[in-house]
Amino acid sequence: MTLDPAQLAEQGKRAFQEKKFKEAVGLFKQAADGFASGRNGLMAAEMQNNMSVALLHAGNPQEALNAALGTDVLFAGAHDLKRQAMALGNQAAALDALKQYDEAIEKYERSAALFDQAGEGDLRAMV
Repeated sequence: MTLDPAQLAEQGKRAFQEKKFKEAVGLFKQAADGFASGRNGLMAAEMQNNMSVALLHAGNPQEALNAALGTDVLFAGAHDLKRQAMALGNQAAALDALKQYDEAIEKYERSAALFDQAGEGDLRAMV
């Protein structure tokens, strides 16, 4: 029995909550691939961002950055400010872990500004 991408995403979230980060990465990757093949690019990009967070927690900042890169552009094209801001925040966190502080600060600032525009004050405060 093959799971649909939404089920894989839920399993990935559970694995992440259980701190099974490598398992979560694999599940989010499968979910991203499934959403992409179903022509749901926004959900695929969201799964790439989930994968990015799990990779960062697993100690793989370069892979985390690679997973999130470009997803902000997809969300921008869909006028999804919240997910665009989250994608930039994920990129910033990976850059921060890679000690690329100038780039990280720029992305953190862009992320915070987008959260402001989206009316997401709590998320802005976290950034």
